[in-house]
Amino acid sequence: MPRVTTKGQVTIPKEIRDALGIEPGDEVDFERVGSEYRLQKRAPTTEDGDDPFEKHRGSADSDETMLERMRRLRGEYPREADEMPEIADRSDDEKTGADS
Repeated sequence: MPRVTTKGQVTIPKEIRDALGIEPGDEVDFERVGSEYRLQKRAPTTEDGDDPFEKHRGSADSDETMLERMRRLRGEYPREADEMPEIADRSDDEKTGADS
């Protein structure tokens, strides 16, 4: 049984967090229902109460692949296939970046 800390905090059991989809950093609401309270996950909002993702909806519509988009955003240019080293030709240390 969870206990209330001196700061008024309670650990929500994992089974309940999983069932409600609650993850670290999420906000929750407590709703009074008769003599009890209901806990529910709050939808993400900004300080103004707006949906923080609304302005980004559809902004990724593009004919670019994800790799092309990331290269463009990073200012990288696609290399020719013959310039790119094959992973199979590299040692395990080279693949992980470990020093020998």
